Amino acid sequence: MNLFLFSSFTIFCIIFSIALHKTKRIEQNLDQDFWEREQKANFTRKKSLDNLNYITIPEEILQMKPDYMTSEIENCLRDLNDLSAFKIVNFTGYTNTDLKLEYGTANINILSDYDFHYTNLVTLLQKLAELLHDILEDALAVKTLEFAVSTGTDVSKSYYLLAQLYQEAGMSEKIEELISQAQNIRSILKDTIVENLRATYQ
Repeated sequence: MNLFLFSSFTIFCIIFSIALHKTKRIEQNLDQDFWEREQKANFTRKKSLDNLNYITIPEEILQMKPDYMTSEIENCLRDLNDLSAFKIVNFTGYTNTDLKLEYGTANINILSDYDFHYTNLVTLLQKLAELLHDILEDALAVKTLEFAVSTGTDVSKSYYLLAQLYQEAGMSEKIEELISQAQNIRSILKDTIVENLRATYQ
């Protein structure tokens, strides 16, 4: 029995050692790949930003006039109007290394600003939609969320609330389209959002 236990323990140690060595080798390769890409990115020349997918906030949202204008909604709309003066681009899912490789190191601060504005945009849109829903302005909430989703947002609450509003308005057929849109977002949250929508509405 002792020989059997010793043999089993020895085999376990060998397997563990092989697995550990393999894991370390994979990590080393990933680390090496990262630094090679980063070094290449740091020497990438500045490129034109003219062809970026700039986001324009629709006038129907900026000039929205719900029947009951709360101070919170008014603040949201004012912030959105202020934000509309800036350039906005969705870089969700892209690392700084990705951006430097694609557009050049000299552009990284500008691109970070564009992405920061995008984060503010989708945060404000979600807040506005929730406030509109609270005062039963669901048609306006739907328009707000549809715009947010069209930009590729990965704010999960935007998808869930929009699906809820579609169902409550008798437009359940639009949820399938919403799921398709969620499948195209560039985010680690994509699978979770899609799975939750399917589990709830299919």
